[in-house]
Amino acid sequence: GGRRWYKDVGLGFRTPKTAIEGSYIDKKCPFTGLVSIRGRILTGTVVSTKMHRTIIIRREYLHFIPKYARYEKRHKNVAAHVSPAFRVEEGDQVTVGQCRPLSKTVRFNVLRVLPRTGKAVKKFSKF
Repeated sequence: GGRRWYKDVGLGFRTPKTAIEGSYIDKKCPFTGLVSIRGRILTGTVVSTKMHRTIIIRREYLHFIPKYARYEKRHKNVAAHVSPAFRVEEGDQVTVGQCRPLSKTVRFNVLRVLPRTGKAVKKFSKF
């Protein structure tokens, strides 16, 4: 074939070599597909990779309870599309960017993956 088309998503995110040199076809990929990243940029921990090209990330945060002047732990699960350019495993830290709705629940796209270091599986982190 000819030269592969790819783009820079901006915001300081590098286009991975696997996206430039790969041979996959993914119309929802932020680097080689027809989606633009705009809106929110979030980080979270991968908790599920069971779906096809989709992961669930968990975002933990503290919510203030005024009556007791204390915080409680809360979390949100966010579904994100993951391009074949990335190898993602449970426990990895990922950065996701908001895009147009890709499905009923998916509104985010994985932009960066930081592999898990160590073996601490369940550990509370603020972000």
